[in-house]
Amino acid sequence: MILIKHAEVYVPRSIGIKDVLICGGQIEAIEDRISLPLPSCHVIDGTGKLLVPGIIDPHVHVTGGGGEGSFHTQVPPVTFSDLIQGGVTTVVGLLGTDGITRSVENLIARVKALKEEGISAYACTGSYGYPPITLTGDVKKDLVFLEEILGVKLALSDHRAPNVTTAELIRLGSDARTAGMLSGKCGIVVLHMGDAPSGLAPVREALAQTAIPAKIFHPTHVNRRQELLEEGFAFARQGGFIDLTCGIDGAGRPAACIMEAIERGIPTEQITISSDGMGSWSTYDESGSLLAIGYAPVDTVFQEIKTLVREYQLPLEKALCFATCNTARSLELFPKKGCVQTGSDADLLLLEEDLSLHTVLAGGRRMMEDHVLLQKGTYEL
Repeated sequence: MILIKHAEVYVPRSIGIKDVLICGGQIEAIEDRISLPLPSCHVIDGTGKLLVPGIIDPHVHVTGGGGEGSFHTQVPPVTFSDLIQGGVTTVVGLLGTDGITRSVENLIARVKALKEEGISAYACTGSYGYPPITLTGDVKKDLVFLEEILGVKLALSDHRAPNVTTAELIRLGSDARTAGMLSGKCGIVVLHMGDAPSGLAPVREALAQTAIPAKIFHPTHVNRRQELLEEGFAFARQGGFIDLTCGIDGAGRPAACIMEAIERGIPTEQITISSDGMGSWSTYDESGSLLAIGYAPVDTVFQEIKTLVREYQLPLEKALCFATCNTARSLELFPKKGCVQTGSDADLLLLEEDLSLHTVLAGGRRMMEDHVLLQKGTYEL
């Protein structure tokens, strides 16, 4: 049992100074004052601090990404402590370009390991290719019978994409939708978006020809170029969710895109941000030869929230939404995740006034307290 005293609580909307009681991994009570003279109750002094929902990162290569520069460029798996120090309490793992040396079995095993180590973890079956690689041999069965699987991934409009037909995209969307309904999940198709001029045209065609809800297709990396961002904004107006990748600078920086969306009246509740953590970034010359390669850290979502507040003067309660309640709703995990309210999972961050990370609670367990990391992965030194 944990009692957080005198913290300013953001749900993500600020509700003032409150005491928050945590029991059995959930938020038991939020009151002006809670007094519990129980010796077994751990008390955290939140005076002068901000209590906010834990970050949900919907796009992390938990088994490691990369490999596009041959075997030596494969990125190592994500570490538990890096996620915690990035304020991430819920993660969705995916495969990327490499659906050959990496497998859905490996992905699910890593997700289960992260769950055992203490955070909430989910996954999407598939990778860039089509037909999708799966564990059961069928996307629908993966979604229905594997509790961690929320959807399926596919690459679109990219030089590494399988160049699916509209009919194939429709079939994949229908399969994800149906299996999601049968299993009580979001049943989404996460679309890695590349730089090809076709952009979101295949998605528009699929939606025009069917009754598949726009919310089934989740295009990510839509901030990689302005033309794609414009298509993403239009898709958000249709009721679709779009995901902005952190780590992109300049006009494509998520914070800059969010401020543009606010100014233009785009429904910002349809926008999420993700790290693409442990995924490789790469640059190519005009002939398609690899020039440089590296990988993304997993703390960039938290950094982008701070950028929105510090550099763009967006109120914290609005900045938080892009990594908490918006993401939870896009994954149909709200209000279990993405908010601070009675009955929600106790995935919480306690921040200093300068927004530095003081304490991290995941599932009601202390992972970090008073800036000190308390829990590491099994084999971390």
